[in-house]
Amino acid sequence: MKKSLYYTVPGARRLSNYIWGTILTIGGLGFLLTGLSCYLNYAILPFINIQTIQFFPQGLVMSFYGILGLSLSIYIWLIILWDLGQGYNEFNLETGEIQIFRWGFPGKNRRINLKYLISEVQSIRVEIKEGINPRRVIYLKLRGNREIPLTRAGQPISIQELENQAAELARVLQVSLEGI
Repeated sequence: MKKSLYYTVPGARRLSNYIWGTILTIGGLGFLLTGLSCYLNYAILPFINIQTIQFFPQGLVMSFYGILGLSLSIYIWLIILWDLGQGYNEFNLETGEIQIFRWGFPGKNRRINLKYLISEVQSIRVEIKEGINPRRVIYLKLRGNREIPLTRAGQPISIQELENQAAELARVLQVSLEGI
C-alpha cells in the first residue's frame, strides 16, 4: 500500500488565461490609442480614420474602454505571473497528516499552507454540476462540517479523472465517498 499520495494542482498559467490576456491587451490598447488619436487630432494608428470619430462622446468612451481593458489585462497578466492557485495536496500516511498548499496573492499570506490530521477526515465528497458553467470538485470533508476543495478552480477536470481521484483518496484514507 502507498505511504503517501501527492497531487499537483495547476494554477493560473493555462492557455485560456494567456488568450484572454492577449485579447484584452490588444483590444484595450486599440481603444485607448483610438481615443487619444481623436483627442490629439492625429492618427496614431494609421488604419483608423479619425475624421469620422469625434472626441466627445465617442473618443472619450473609447478611451475609457481602453483604460478598462488595459487594467483588466494587467490584472490577468499579474495572475499568470504569480501563478495563483498553483500548489499541491499531500496525504502522508506515515505521519498521519494532510498538507494542502497553494500560492495566493503577494503579501504576508502569499503561501497558503493548511495541515490537518488524517483522523479529522470524515469523508470525501464529490460535487458534479453540469450546464453552462460546469463544476466538478472534490472536497475533503472534516469533522465539524468543514469542507476544503482539493481540485483546481476554473477548468473542470474530466468526470472519469475526478471519480478515479476521489475513489483513490477515499480508499487510501479509509473514509466514505459521497456524491457519486
